[in-house]
Amino acid sequence: MASLICSPLKSSLSCGSSVRFPCFSSSEPASRLLVHNGIRCNLVEPLKLHNGKPCLPVINNEGSLPSFLTSTHPQNSINKNDTRLRIFSGTANPALSQEIACYMGLELGKIKIKRFADGEIYVQLQESVRGCDVFLVQPTCPPANENLMELLIMIDACRRASAKNITAVIPYFGYARADRKTQGRESIAAKLVANLITEAGANRVLACDLHSGQSMGYFDIPVDHVYGQPVILDYLASKTICSDDLVVVSPDVGGVARARAFAKKLSDAPLAIVDKRRQAHNVAEVMNLIGDVKGKVAVMVDDMIDTAGTIAKGAALLHQEGAREVYACTTHAVFRVAMNPIPAWALIDHISSVVVLFQASLLPFITIFKLDNVGQDKTRIAKLFYCEIN
Repeated sequence: MASLICSPLKSSLSCGSSVRFPCFSSSEPASRLLVHNGIRCNLVEPLKLHNGKPCLPVINNEGSLPSFLTSTHPQNSINKNDTRLRIFSGTANPALSQEIACYMGLELGKIKIKRFADGEIYVQLQESVRGCDVFLVQPTCPPANENLMELLIMIDACRRASAKNITAVIPYFGYARADRKTQGRESIAAKLVANLITEAGANRVLACDLHSGQSMGYFDIPVDHVYGQPVILDYLASKTICSDDLVVVSPDVGGVARARAFAKKLSDAPLAIVDKRRQAHNVAEVMNLIGDVKGKVAVMVDDMIDTAGTIAKGAALLHQEGAREVYACTTHAVFRVAMNPIPAWALIDHISSVVVLFQASLLPFITIFKLDNVGQDKTRIAKLFYCEIN
């Protein structure tokens, strides 16, 4: 490009005065500008035009912008140590949420949850979550409807507060048992709840030991399925039970796949199945036993204990068939003792559970131990409890 030679204008111009603009000189170098007073300015690269839009020249070899285009704000105005992770707790299990926050080295987010006189739920976040990854810890344990509606409102509050990602941490997924139609004109409530959580604004769901694997397919968002199996396996290993004396028992036909996977972890232990019939909901009748448990330690594996009717009657059948000891292992111990008296568990020698919704005040003779997270790394939001009934 040719150099431009220019002269400054005089401070005052008369009517007859004229302005002279020097011509372009093609003899000067392309990288030099000469003005009237002899000042020279060097340009590494001239301005370029692409489709009529100017582009800024590269001033130095590092490709940084000129000083007049850079921000004048200090670089330390943003706290780099400020995490964008927020953990909020519902009212279903605040103790579990607090344990999760302590394990992660964070503080629980400030949230206001109250109920009006007519039972409506009010939720307000007490801090900003704009652009944050939010985890809402709220199992849908009893009362399931109250806790579920509270979770939905919490999700909606975070979505309207411009949270970047919302993860619903649901250790106990309440309507998981209504995952299929066993009779005509029944609802599939598990799919309905999945739709509600998705439409409320959740981006991801973290659940623990769903009642059935197909429940993950009901969600249109990613689902992280965490298993409590390693916790129970460690407990059984501490009992030093001989593998030849061990038999894994499924309390019903629907739990055969779960029991088989559990047996493979125990040196491929043999499997037995309890044939059970349900006359009504929460009412189980044991028919017979498939398999041999005589003189062995029977380990019953189930995903939840609700009224303990299935476990208690199954233990009675196992003792009747000659089992030496009976261990009942479950993930979700609902323990609705009001529905089933405690003496019904008398035939069970040990009950171990990974509990996420248990209230120790209901059964004071249970010893609760805190365990590490069941995930493989500390980023998993899966802090669970373990309890043993002697």
